[in-house]
Amino acid sequence: MVSKTDDIPASVPDCNPVDLQRDGAQQGTGTSKGCLKESCGCAGHSAETAMVNGDGAHTEEGELKQDGNSEADGGEDSNEQEVIVIQDTGFTVKIQAPGTEPFDLQVSPQEMVQEIHQVLMDREDTCHRTCFSLQLDGNVLDNFAELKSIEGLQEGSLLKVVEEPYTVREARIHVRHIRDLLKSLDPSDAYNGVDCNSLSFLSIFTDGDLGDSGKRKKKGTELEQIDCTPPEHILPGSKERPLVPLQPQNKDWKPMQCLKVLTMSGWNPPPGNRKMHGDLMYLYIVTVEERHVSITASTRGFYLNQSTTYTFNPKPANPSFLSHSLVELLSQISPAFKKNFTSLQKKRVQRHPFERIATPFQVYSWTAPQVDHAMDCVRAEDAYTSRLGYEEHIPGQTRDWNEELQTTRELPRKNLPERLLRERAIFKVHSDFAAAATRGAMAVIDGNVMAINPGEETRMQMFIWNNIFFSLGFDVRDHYRELGGDAAAHAAPTNDLNGVRAYGAVDVEGLYTLGTVVVDYRGYRVTAQSIIPGILEREQEQSVIYGSIDFGKTVVSHGKYLELLDKTSRPLKVQQHKVLNEKEESVELCSSVECKGIIGNDGRHYILDLLRTFPPDLNFLPVDGEELSAESQRQGFPRQHRHRLACLRQELIEAFVEHRYLLFMKMAALQLMQQKANKDSSKTDVPAITETSATDSDVDSTQTAAAQALTDSTDPTDNSTSVAPQLAPESEESSSKPTTNGPVDPTGTQNGECKSPLEDPKSREVVLNACKAVGSISNTSFDIRFNPDIFSPGVRFPEDTLEDVQKQKQLLKDAAAFLVICQIPSLVKDCLDHSTLPMDGATLTEALHQRGINVRYLGTVLEFVDKTPAKDQLEHFYRIGIVELITRCAKHIFRTYLQGVELSALSAAVSHFLNCFLSSFPDAVAHLPPDELVSRRKSRKRRNRVPGGGDNTAWASLTPSELWKNIATEAQSYYHFKMQCESVDQVVEKYGLQKTTLLREISVKTGIQILLKEYNFDSRHKPAFTEEDILNIFPVVKHVNPKASDAFHFFQSGQAKVQQGFLKEGCELINEALNLFNNVYGAMHVEICACLRLLARLNYIMGDHPEALSNQQKAVLMSERVLGIEHPNTIQEYMHLALYCFANGQLSTALKLLYRARYLMLLVCGEDHPEMALIDSNIGLVLHGVMEYDLSLRFLENALTINTKYHGARSLKVALSHHLVARVYESKAEFRSALQHEKEGYTIYKNQMGEAHEKTKESSDYLKYLTQQAVALQRTMNEIYKNGSNASIMPLKFTAPSMASILEQLNIINGIIFIPLSQKDLENLKAEVQRRQQLQELGKSEEPAEGSPLELEDKIPVD
Repeated sequence: MVSKTDDIPASVPDCNPVDLQRDGAQQGTGTSKGCLKESCGCAGHSAETAMVNGDGAHTEEGELKQDGNSEADGGEDSNEQEVIVIQDTGFTVKIQAPGTEPFDLQVSPQEMVQEIHQVLMDREDTCHRTCFSLQLDGNVLDNFAELKSIEGLQEGSLLKVVEEPYTVREARIHVRHIRDLLKSLDPSDAYNGVDCNSLSFLSIFTDGDLGDSGKRKKKGTELEQIDCTPPEHILPGSKERPLVPLQPQNKDWKPMQCLKVLTMSGWNPPPGNRKMHGDLMYLYIVTVEERHVSITASTRGFYLNQSTTYTFNPKPANPSFLSHSLVELLSQISPAFKKNFTSLQKKRVQRHPFERIATPFQVYSWTAPQVDHAMDCVRAEDAYTSRLGYEEHIPGQTRDWNEELQTTRELPRKNLPERLLRERAIFKVHSDFAAAATRGAMAVIDGNVMAINPGEETRMQMFIWNNIFFSLGFDVRDHYRELGGDAAAHAAPTNDLNGVRAYGAVDVEGLYTLGTVVVDYRGYRVTAQSIIPGILEREQEQSVIYGSIDFGKTVVSHGKYLELLDKTSRPLKVQQHKVLNEKEESVELCSSVECKGIIGNDGRHYILDLLRTFPPDLNFLPVDGEELSAESQRQGFPRQHRHRLACLRQELIEAFVEHRYLLFMKMAALQLMQQKANKDSSKTDVPAITETSATDSDVDSTQTAAAQALTDSTDPTDNSTSVAPQLAPESEESSSKPTTNGPVDPTGTQNGECKSPLEDPKSREVVLNACKAVGSISNTSFDIRFNPDIFSPGVRFPEDTLEDVQKQKQLLKDAAAFLVICQIPSLVKDCLDHSTLPMDGATLTEALHQRGINVRYLGTVLEFVDKTPAKDQLEHFYRIGIVELITRCAKHIFRTYLQGVELSALSAAVSHFLNCFLSSFPDAVAHLPPDELVSRRKSRKRRNRVPGGGDNTAWASLTPSELWKNIATEAQSYYHFKMQCESVDQVVEKYGLQKTTLLREISVKTGIQILLKEYNFDSRHKPAFTEEDILNIFPVVKHVNPKASDAFHFFQSGQAKVQQGFLKEGCELINEALNLFNNVYGAMHVEICACLRLLARLNYIMGDHPEALSNQQKAVLMSERVLGIEHPNTIQEYMHLALYCFANGQLSTALKLLYRARYLMLLVCGEDHPEMALIDSNIGLVLHGVMEYDLSLRFLENALTINTKYHGARSLKVALSHHLVARVYESKAEFRSALQHEKEGYTIYKNQMGEAHEKTKESSDYLKYLTQQAVALQRTMNEIYKNGSNASIMPLKFTAPSMASILEQLNIINGIIFIPLSQKDLENLKAEVQRRQQLQELGKSEEPAEGSPLELEDKIPVD
């Protein structure tokens, strides 16, 4: 069903993510089904689990199990397959509020009464009420009760809204809420990066909600009115890159003023005698009509009093207009307020809910227009009281973050509803903690928090604020002296965070990690951690009972820790090992020595300092006397690095183990085959191979049989028969990847005795050989793990383990070589065949990280690209890499540069740095703050307060040539990349970069926010930036992203189904995933965005265009809000949306969206990028459809040029491009040009596909048709020449292309092909899919797994 989203009450940003109960996001699931492994009756356990209640979600299928309130029975066999749907049928209640007509509200039994409160505070006619209770037949309903537990509440019940007396807290909440309503359309919170607001501009291009506009417009007349010409800077070949269009001005944002001032009065708090009259607080208000009034908030409501600015007279004015709501009072005294407030609320309610819900983590914008700074009582109050994460909403003031983080982990997780509740709680606490930690870190650097060791020098200080512990990223007490000093101290927090992330994902019961957030702000790195109970009272020496506090000189171990860490050792590939302590005793560990175990006063087992969770990267860790593999050495490894903490990424470890696993299977299979060939007589020796007859020499089946022989005792995905206990179902390790490190254990030690299917010694020998060859730690099964302490300075190993240590060293060298030999080439190959398409620094980094390549290899990757024969087709990748490398070097320099700047000179210093970095002006001079503000005496005293201190004006002496020299040095020393550059213009010229791209990348990386205006970078007479252009500097925050595991599994199985061609089933699974995601994350999240995009694509393929439009609109809004308005993903979402708009007949909107996508793409990476060809083909086709032929040609010919460059002149993409251009020429009746292009296309098809292929035939038919047309035209022309004016002219057929034909071409270029399949084809297809699946389950079909998604791969690219 199509869900409309205008009359939907959305959530109030402050409330829990229980909101959006009635938003369309959940409505598509009337009858969604999904198989879950657990058996649980219904999700009636918590108010929050069920969010599916669409419009009374009705279920027709009989097999759905729905028993109203049955609690889940854990006793059932929880493996049986069972279908559950998390929903209960909703019902309708009537709501009667004072002064309004009763209205109906759809609710669900799991909701809490509180959620009805939230809805009422958001509805247009009741939004001004906050202090009320709901009553049923005179009984007050408990706010936290679930609706189903309330007696007598049923379909049609009447709930009355009853005004309650105020308290100080309620009055404050009321004023805050009214202020939020007044500011609801004002974007300044989004620009300032507060309260999880962020920008979204989609509605400007779609003129409001797409769902409605389709119905309003008349279809037929639309063609004539479109103005298709884009602004000059969007046309192909334009060199301008303006910034201002990045944030088009929204007409709604010119705020309608309701009040001039609303602030707390200076007469607060009320004196004792007035308290006894019920006065709670006083407000001071100036209306638009310039009337100054003073208002009393009392227990009975708000009224005017007789105070003025200088005289206190609390008596009620005459008339006093006592009203329960401040809005009612103001509407009586100010007609302008009444009028504007009403229209403001109308507009607020019309906005799409996704434009106003808070995001889970703050997104910052690197540009902002000049915003007027208005008076705002709530903001002012918040700044002074530094409300530590909403004390007024939480009893007991500050939050105990550690307790919250750990308690949520301890929640039960036996069945789906419990897991949803648990994951949702974990996610909520994490996002709150990240927000609080960010505020705290900024306060620390801005000097607003008292240190706990104030006597020490500023670099060594530590801070506690709001139950969070903060430390600076400097090497205090020479802790990291041997590891690289400050550089190591700077890298350690991010390594530690990766460790916390890894252990958190494994999620072992009983093992706890600290909440950890790393914040980079104003040149400082701050680590924020939750505090282990009792840690501050005792010395570290006595509290650490596992691990080492001095990098391995003294080491202790503890049985319980070994037991807990052993459960993580398989998924994290950590080997249990022994080290020597200071007394030469050997101590058993199951982690690196730095990892410390501390039992808190709460009795929980904490691990901290996880900076060496993953093994060291030998390519960047020169060790005396150790030789790397020849291939690594040839590429110049090992290289010196800033610090000795360089470690391999988890993704690399995974890929390496996977690679070794395939090797292991191949070797074992080969040896088994040789044995089989040697003794093809008796078949009894290898019982598992009886399925293939001895004479069958088909290699493939022997392979699979051999594989089966190996996997018979334990399936590789199954951990249960191995020694390690089965991990919890969440650990994605054990469930989602087919070849994890599970033991392929031919000698399965079940019940301790050896009952092996491979009892014959030869086969055992085979396995033994294979194990040895791949470096497995076990001789009987495949199991690779790493010892993280190898090559750690100061760690010594016992004599008897030296052989093992040698093996481990070899394994590390192999892994380091694997990164250079396999992973980097595979990345470049993926870029060549366009399966990886980075568009900016962030997406490039992501592409590297997915393959386990650290960014410190960027120089190596670029050199590799440079040596690739096809390097012209990698130009876009090379350019993005260079920009990333330059801006990262600049960021390193900027970091130390900022540490010497005092706060009053910050904007001058930042603008000076940007001038040196980007402006062509050769002698950029810094503006020092004027002398009259800097009193000399004072500055000397205060200097040591600023962390870092130093000379406060040293920054002003930086010059452009010096900065660029430093950048080149940094590129050489950090990335080992030679870059000849003395100035920005030289670099831009040499590598073909754009200054706007450099500006965006450096701003995003360092948190700078600049004024949105056009900058003249190329003027040689004045610098581009002044200090007025620097608006703000934001923190850059790294934190853990808790996952919704069940939802993710649904999403994955949905994707798999789609790839196998089962669209309907895939769609249902993905709908189910969407509900679960909403359940865990609330309404806004990156993963929900991916879910919506895929849903929209499926809707579209299955022919439901309006639904596709609705889902894709949500995906675009969410991508803008959660990732940023010019993030590469957002650009792609815009393109998908344009396609669906076109399919729905909204041509002008489709064009606007495509122009927007092209503009963003130009800004982010310029015109020369393979993805630009797709955008231009789309634009060209739509323009062709609206008969703008000349414009259309400009775009299509540009697409042709780009495709030819990046795909090679003989590629099918180029053939298609030629065909599209030919069609436009045909429409213009320029047949000669049309023929020329179509011939090119025909030649490509003929050479690539052969004469008989349908594409070649289509092309040749079209050529014939064009030739006929050309001949006919020529005849007509000749006729005219011959007979002059009285010629008898045959009417020529000039056809405007049909919308259907344009849409068909659009689908083809966007990779959507509808294949007309007969029933028989479908049967064959399914059989083929099943055959492949069986092969894959045997795990080891010889063909690589990528081949599996069949020929549907290119038809439905699942992004």
